[in-house]
Amino acid sequence: MQKILIIQTAFIGDVILATPIIEKLHQHYPEAKIDFLVRRGNGGLLKGHPYLNDVFIWKKKHNKYSSLLKVIALVRSKKYDTVVNVQRFFASGLITALSGAKLKIGFRKNPLSFLFDKKVGHRLKGQHETSRNLSLIKEITDKKYIRPKLYPRKIDYASVSKYQALPYLCIAPTSVWKTKEFPALKWAELILAQDDDWPIYLLGGPDDFDACEELIEMCKRPKLINLAGKLEFLASAALMEKAAMNYVNDSAPMHMASAMNAPTNAVFCSTIPSFGFGPLSTKSKIVETEEKLSCRPCGIHGRKSCPLGHFNCAHQIKKEQFDILRYRDFYTETAE
Repeated sequence: MQKILIIQTAFIGDVILATPIIEKLHQHYPEAKIDFLVRRGNGGLLKGHPYLNDVFIWKKKHNKYSSLLKVIALVRSKKYDTVVNVQRFFASGLITALSGAKLKIGFRKNPLSFLFDKKVGHRLKGQHETSRNLSLIKEITDKKYIRPKLYPRKIDYASVSKYQALPYLCIAPTSVWKTKEFPALKWAELILAQDDDWPIYLLGGPDDFDACEELIEMCKRPKLINLAGKLEFLASAALMEKAAMNYVNDSAPMHMASAMNAPTNAVFCSTIPSFGFGPLSTKSKIVETEEKLSCRPCGIHGRKSCPLGHFNCAHQIKKEQFDILRYRDFYTETAE
């Protein structure tokens, strides 16, 4: 097996949760050239990855079908031995089916899986997404579990070193889905419960900058710094790695923390951890409502707003459920 392609063109977190496949394939086929296909905007996650030969970009939102044909032509030209499709949607199935690969692997739920050589079942509950993904390649590797992993470069670590002189906290307060997003007022309660000595960095993409600014205005707290849109993916990962704690939603930053084995408190509002997307860091905690709500979960992924209008799955969470750390405990460790 000399040439392998992995396909995952969904969101940021989905790409991170597919990285164990890279690790496992490299372990078993160290001489193989492994490529990865992602959607535009996600390639930065895999920059400088030591086990990847190349990363290809599908511009899904720009002339979707003509760009899909270009991707199919590109994939066919590479003459892969194996294609591993991590997605369960028609377009990725078409890329796989027309890849010309000798071995085509994917989930049985993909509508074109009848054209694959190996089809694997996909069970939503009772298994983490990383384990589901690894099940695709267990017959050509082994059944051992491997964590997701990102590889920040020297330039990424250098770009955040100025923020790391003292112990600090990171908060990623936003999400693509509003019912996955802990409300700003609740984040403010948590922020104001922290020691004033903590530098707190707010993380996110360019689209999250304004929401982070509003949070700063709401808290009027010193050392609350908006880094949304100012750091590349891998630089954010490097910053999260050394944080005393990362407070995140059930969203991409949680998976980024998992990939760096960084300490994490993960807030689950409308979704539930048993869907298989919980935190994986050695030091991690799930924060969710302690009440049994008949309306939770209201969906697998999240919604634009609470269908019932009350959003109790978020508002019932108390700041006391989080790990609130004493700055002096960490400052003493750093000073020593």
